[in-house]
Formats: sequence, C-alpha cells, structure tokens
Amino acid sequence: MFSSLLIANRGEIARRIIRTARRMGLRTIALATEADRTWPHWREADEAVFIGEGPAADSYLSIEKILRAAAETGAEAIHPGYGFLSENARFAEACREAGLVFVGPPAAAIRAMGSKAEAKALMQRAGVPVVPGYHGERQDADFLREKAYETGYPVLIKAISGGGGRGMRLVGKAKDFDAALASARREAESAFGDPRVLVERYVTAPRHIEMQVFADRHGNVVHLFERDCSVQRRHQKVLEEAPAPGMSPELRAAMGEAAVKAAAAVGYEGAGTVEFIADGAGGLKPDGFFFMEMNTRLQVEHPVTEEVTGLDLVEWQLRVAAGEKLPMAQEEIPLSGHAIEARLYAEDPSAGFAPGTGAIVAADFPAGEGIRVDSGVEKGTFISPFYDSMVAKVIATGPTRAAALARLTGALADTRLAGPRTNQGFLLQILRTPEFAAGGVDTGFVEEKGDALTARPDLAPLAWDLVAEEVMRRAPPGDPVSPWSRSDAFEISGLERRLSVHCAIDGVGRDVPLVWRSGRPVSPDGAQSEEIDGLGSIEAGGAVYLLKDGHQAVLSFPDPLDRSLAEVAGENVVLAPMHGRIARLAVEEGAAVEAGDLLFTLEAMKMEHSVTAPAAGRVAGLLAREGDQVEEQAEIMRIEPAREGEPSDSGNAVASEPF
Repeated sequence: MFSSLLIANRGEIARRIIRTARRMGLRTIALATEADRTWPHWREADEAVFIGEGPAADSYLSIEKILRAAAETGAEAIHPGYGFLSENARFAEACREAGLVFVGPPAAAIRAMGSKAEAKALMQRAGVPVVPGYHGERQDADFLREKAYETGYPVLIKAISGGGGRGMRLVGKAKDFDAALASARREAESAFGDPRVLVERYVTAPRHIEMQVFADRHGNVVHLFERDCSVQRRHQKVLEEAPAPGMSPELRAAMGEAAVKAAAAVGYEGAGTVEFIADGAGGLKPDGFFFMEMNTRLQVEHPVTEEVTGLDLVEWQLRVAAGEKLPMAQEEIPLSGHAIEARLYAEDPSAGFAPGTGAIVAADFPAGEGIRVDSGVEKGTFISPFYDSMVAKVIATGPTRAAALARLTGALADTRLAGPRTNQGFLLQILRTPEFAAGGVDTGFVEEKGDALTARPDLAPLAWDLVAEEVMRRAPPGDPVSPWSRSDAFEISGLERRLSVHCAIDGVGRDVPLVWRSGRPVSPDGAQSEEIDGLGSIEAGGAVYLLKDGHQAVLSFPDPLDRSLAEVAGENVVLAPMHGRIARLAVEEGAAVEAGDLLFTLEAMKMEHSVTAPAAGRVAGLLAREGDQVEEQAEIMRIEPAREGEPSDSGNAVASEPF
C-alpha cells in the first residue's frame, strides 16, 4: 500500500476521501484554489497546495499543475474523486507515466467507456442490451436529423463524452431538433471539450437504475447491487436509493450479470457504475432494460450502496489501486435495509434552478440514528460560480424503505441552511408526495409535477412580527434615538404610538406599520398568523434570514433613500439572473423580439440557462458580449418596449426571477 495520497478534487468529494484515507493511515494532500479559501477540505488534509485563482480550466482541470503539486509534495498516488479529471484517460496515463498510482481504471477502459457511441457498440458485441438509435461517428446535422426521424420521436440527443445531464436534450418534435442539437453541442463542448452527440429512442416511462461494479487486476469482477436514480431534473439526479423499488431477484440477477459483462469487456479495474434505463411501464421486467453508459469512477450517490452493504467503497478503491484482490466474492457481499440520498444544492428551484452564489451564513445539519451527512461546506463557506453548486448530501438508512423515507424527511426538515437559496424545500416536497412514497416513479416525475414541487411560498406575511422584534432589539425604548422615545401631539395619554418602518423582504422594499401597545411594538391589528409556528430565523450581516420548511426569505432594513439596481435600471434593462458567462447572444442591436423569444444563454456551473423576453420590444443596446463573464444582476441589454399601435414584435425581461 502506498503511504501518501493526493486528492485531485475539492469540497465534499475531497472530505469524503480524506476521511477514509486517514483511517487507513495515509498522508493526505489536498488541492485548492483562491476561490476555495473559505472551504474546509484543504484545511482537513495533512497538506494543501493552491493551484490557481478559480476557473476549473486553469486549476482542477490542469494536468500539469496537478502533477507538479504531486511532485512537490512527494505524493505516491492520486485519487481523482468523482468529477473534473476522474474520467480523463490522458490524466490516467500522465499519472502512471509520472510514476504515480492512479486510483481508477486503466486509460484504455476510460477511453472505451468515455465515448457513449463506442461503449454502446462494445456492449452490443458483449451481449448487453442497448437503447435503439444512432451511435456512430457522423455528426452533420442533416444526417442526425434523419436518424432521429428513423428512430422515432421522442428522442434524446446526448453528448458522447461526459455525463451528469450536460449536453443532453429531449426532443419531442422534428421542428425542435435543430435548436436542441445546437444547444446540446454548445454545452457538451463547454463541459467536456467534445461537441459530438448521439441520438437514441426515448423510453416513455424510463426508470434510471444503475449497478455498482468493482474489478481488480487479478480478473475478479463483482457488482454491489443496484441504485435507483430516477428522480431527476434536466437529466441530473436529485434523489437516489438502494435497493430499487420493485426490483425482483430475477431482474437484479439479469442486470447484475450484464453489468459484470460490461466491466469485463473493457478489462476494468476499480470502482465503476453501469447505468441502465429500464422501461417502467407495467413494472420492472428482466427483459425490459437497456445499457446507457458506464461511468468509470465512483459516483456521487455511492453512500446509499455503502449504507446497505456496510462497506467503504473508497477503501475498496485504494486497496484495488494498490494491487490487492477484491475484499469479497460476489456471494459474500451483503444487502440489508434501505437507504435514500438527497442532494442539497445552492440553487433556486422557483427560478428554473438557477445556481446560487454567496456566503453560507448557517450550516447546521442533523444527526441521529440512520442519518449520514456528507457535506463540503460550513458556516462562512463562499459558494463561487466556478464549480458545481452542491453543498451536501443527506443520507438516511432504515430497515425498510418507509423507515428510511421518514428519517430522511425528518432530517431534511431539521437542516438549517442560510445564505444562497437552496433546493431544500423542493426536496421535501418530493419526499412528501404519495407517488414517491409508493416507489417506482420514472425520470419524468419532477417535470410532470411542475410548480407543485418548485413553487416558493411567500414568507413575507410571516415576517411582520419579526419586524417588530427587530425594531425593538435595534432601538429599545429609553434609548434617546429610539423611535419609541419620540412623543407628539397625536398620542393618546402616551399609551399608543405608531411608526412606519422601512424594510425589505428578498430585496423588495416596503413600509411596515407598527403600533406600540402593552410595552412592545406589534402590527396594527395585533394578529399573528398561525403559520408563524415553525418559522426559524438567523441574524447575519445586518439581515435576518427567515427559514421555514426548507425555504428562505431575507429580511433587511435598507436605507429608504437607497435604490436597488433593478429600480435604478428600470424595466427596460435586461439583467443577468446569476453570475456566469454569456455563452450566446441570440439577438442583435435593433432587432425586434416577441414575448418568449430567446435573448441570450448564460453558462453557470457548466450548465446553460436561457433568458427570454416576456413581452414585445426592440433591442436598443447591447451592454455585454458573447464570452463575457458577468456578475449577477449585471446589465446585459436595453430593450425599448413596443408602443401602443406598433406591431407587437419587440420585448424584454429575464426568464429567471431577479433577487
């Protein structure tokens, strides 16, 4: 066994690997960038090396910088984590050429499975069922459009390289194919440096079920059972569980055999995940699943497998990389209980899942029987726009699925996260639906439920009592500058005083009337909503963060003479809904646009976000260029609204709700 390990990743991933490596007595070396200064992963390692300012292309994706860090620190092995370069064959080769142990599969296996098209062809030869479609090398748009027609709509356009839903588009009609193809190619090029795609049939009731596999260099290959990852949005996993609801012993055996065949076909070594799409219509069947792809790394959702098997998969990775045999044979691997994982992201589901940035002002996670939290953040951690916006994974385990679900629901409800908005309330909504409780939802579940899952409740009506308390705390009676110490001719025997307080809820200013009664300020009617129960609050940075059922609102007391950027800009300016890079300007100066027309696409966290016009108008000025890195609320373009009597062929606005 090697004695030192460099982790070529960050955040929750690095912390997870450090935990196991330290238990095994290894010296750990972390990487970090200037954007990671507030993140805990590099402080928890025995040593840390800073390798750049922030953008991944100049840091965590720089093979040269990572190898230099390994040489400077005397690292003997490199663990790539499960992102960035973890599925990069060139990186695996470079590590081994430098005399370093690469904790992952051989470069040849990464290459074989890194191309979805080549992987599907290989699986067909190995006797593994694949989804019908076109998986070849021809990439001209006319040819791919023809293949989509032959396959039959709906179809999926998928990036040949990479994963995580990036470069993937569902196309329901032929008329939408060209635009979807162009968008998928741009996103694939940005995320993976490879714009090539494949086209395949879309299974109408798809269940996403994957098998965890492990192989060693001695010819042993096993699977560690399945995970159900069907709860997704934009093809990115939201919840994962093991075992899969409705899984029969026959299907588990068939899928496990196919997964082992897939790993053996490429001479695999280490941890991998073979992903299948199963036709969920009428229940899961042994002949109703198809190979999608193989991820040649450990997955984000591996904790649910660890919880139901009792095994440490990172330890298995390290032992296999050191040349040891697999610790167990197939028949020795246990399967007990049920585990469900929820991914907590800094994002706003009510604004199209726009990723959030900013400082975490509170990060209190639950503990207790059957609860595990793998987190990359703590209080004070700054979420930057350069990386994935995941902040934590909450995993619950129980003897039954119902017990695990109840524990996870309770744990998420008890989680206190404040700062950037998160998807915590969205996750709770999913867990509480009868459909998820019954088990077996397909990948269209989130889209079908729509606003029922993503709507954000208005917490402003619950804030008025807190306004009174805040005014009381900030300016107590008796203080000569307190508004409650003021007297005027309109008082009735000094028993009642009225005051209008200027405050803001989520940046929207308003005046709140308060009345002094019985020694304290209250709202004019003295009423308090019953919904105030369960409302938590955290004070930070001069603001009060209101937390209820996984949702957040921010109460602040701005100077009434100040005006927000949106107010200064006026309705004729289109603002960036988040920090990111302008991937495409879809309009030119002077162009007329209709409501709903695409204005520009913004790339943030390696995903594209469309900003459209909700009303008619004409582009009066472009204030940014393609490729520009822009801040949240930055001015992108000016729009002149259509005047009465003019054709309704021009407009402005942002698709994402401004803060």
